[in-house]
Amino acid sequence: MSDMQLQYKERHISSLNRDSQDLLSPEHVLDKLTSLLGASNVQADSEKNEHYRMGWRSGGGNALAVLFPQTLLDIWRSLEVCVKGDCIIIMQAAKTGLTEGSTPSGNDYDRPVVVINTLAMNQLYLVNDNEQVISLPGATLHQLQSQLNAVNRAPHSVIGSSTLGASIIGGISNNSGGALVKRGPAYTELALFAQINEHGQLVLVNHLDVELGNTPEEILTNLQTGNFDKRELPDTGKLASDKEYIARVTDVEAGTPSRFNADKRRLYEASGCAGKLAVFAVRLDTYPTAAREKTFYIGSNSVGELAQLRRQILSSFKNIPEIGEYMHRDIFDVSAKYGKDTFLSIKHLGTNALPRLFSIKGAIDAKLNKWPWMPKHFTDKVMQFIGNIFPKHLPKRMIEYRDKYEHHLIVKMSDDGIKEAQDFLKSFFETSETGTYFECNKEESESAFLNRFAAAGAALRYEVIHEKEVGEILALDIAIPRNELDWLETLPKEIAQHLEKKLYYGHFFCYVFHQDYILKKGSDAHKVKKMMLELLNKRGAKYPAEHNVGHLYEAEPDLQNFYKSLDPTNTFNPGIGKMLKTKRNCSCCV
Repeated sequence: MSDMQLQYKERHISSLNRDSQDLLSPEHVLDKLTSLLGASNVQADSEKNEHYRMGWRSGGGNALAVLFPQTLLDIWRSLEVCVKGDCIIIMQAAKTGLTEGSTPSGNDYDRPVVVINTLAMNQLYLVNDNEQVISLPGATLHQLQSQLNAVNRAPHSVIGSSTLGASIIGGISNNSGGALVKRGPAYTELALFAQINEHGQLVLVNHLDVELGNTPEEILTNLQTGNFDKRELPDTGKLASDKEYIARVTDVEAGTPSRFNADKRRLYEASGCAGKLAVFAVRLDTYPTAAREKTFYIGSNSVGELAQLRRQILSSFKNIPEIGEYMHRDIFDVSAKYGKDTFLSIKHLGTNALPRLFSIKGAIDAKLNKWPWMPKHFTDKVMQFIGNIFPKHLPKRMIEYRDKYEHHLIVKMSDDGIKEAQDFLKSFFETSETGTYFECNKEESESAFLNRFAAAGAALRYEVIHEKEVGEILALDIAIPRNELDWLETLPKEIAQHLEKKLYYGHFFCYVFHQDYILKKGSDAHKVKKMMLELLNKRGAKYPAEHNVGHLYEAEPDLQNFYKSLDPTNTFNPGIGKMLKTKRNCSCCV
């Protein structure tokens, strides 16, 4: 028995269920899981399963085992074993999240931890004449985009992590938003999931509104094999997207944000569950593709000017933008230099290659990290060196706008909205002394969005390359009130003195911003973060906006109550939202 297994055994004996005669010991849990899934799909070696126990940017902890089930029924039977062993269960897909929500966090759990990776089950079923899709837990946004392109349909969400392999169900579970102005957070009321009730019983809930059978074996097997009618699924009135979002985002007088994780109106079963359920499938709307699209590149030196532009477009346009992405000059520079390899990889190899490249990089990093004589972040430094060899990659007009303007806005319009934007922008900037715009050709449009996409990874790369000169990176993901005019924050001296760089970018029309702060060497990240959050509270901002609370943020009361209702015994992903990690044993604790 390994030290880790012995540790879990000791904790398990002292757990609240120690008097149960049917309780499986950790070693028996491993035996049963191995017998069920096969030895190759159960990884209990801490060195070999490290990648799956560690967060993408931060966080991590021990686990009794990481499981790789190959079927939905395997997941269900694994869950049955874990429940009998009184194990903590952490559901995991692509693990692209930034707030540590799909991995263990620390080693202070009161029960053994089992991580269940679901990437092997990646089927997608287009249903109802391609107007909806049913996704299994391992299917990715990138898969969905590719499959829908072939039938002239578009997905519910387009986000940067699409090309990193982010899963569809991960987006639903975390209320992820993305760049699409019209569609809001990823949301559905149609899902198939497993839940542990207040009596500690595992139950399967089929709210897909698809007839799949009666038993878990029938339901899960029929779903995985596609053995159901895909032509005319019943419409029961349940939502498969946030159909109210256009009205919400265009309400520019509202004193609350348009979208954020803890919004009660978009917490429903699988939607926003953050791993408090084991989600087997979700059903989502798809959308017709635009016949024509055009990108407008806007530069301005006035915060107020862009605020007025946003208000007028959202309140007066018949056709609101498809996408409206903001970049400050500083993140433009960082992305252009430190996101260059990402930019070139997508441009020349295509988005299809990127998930594989990131997977290879992760595997190499995991191996090199075990060699103490290797330089830290070796692969990042090599990739940065290679990127620097290539000539300048951004179009001339974008560089000129970088020199002239502090604020950059990339707006994509479609169909009738193109003429509407052309007329408006010509009139709006006709007498402006602080801003202007140009209509992008194909290359400029592609480059503008690639440079914006590369921004998040570029900030991390900057920190890595300058690790000897700068401190930690503090990444905040915020939503500000829709009626705010002074949208760019002004930091007090007591915060600003700790910052090496302030990097602002985000989804401008939704007023969702990503704010990455590179701290000065020696500055206390926890102290700075506390001051930052106090400032955001005063502004009426909500955080996190679309990356969920994970283990880095305290969940608001509404979100805490939602988690408790989904998971009364605190078995699934305990500790998220800085809530308790210990087991709850009865419904009266909820």
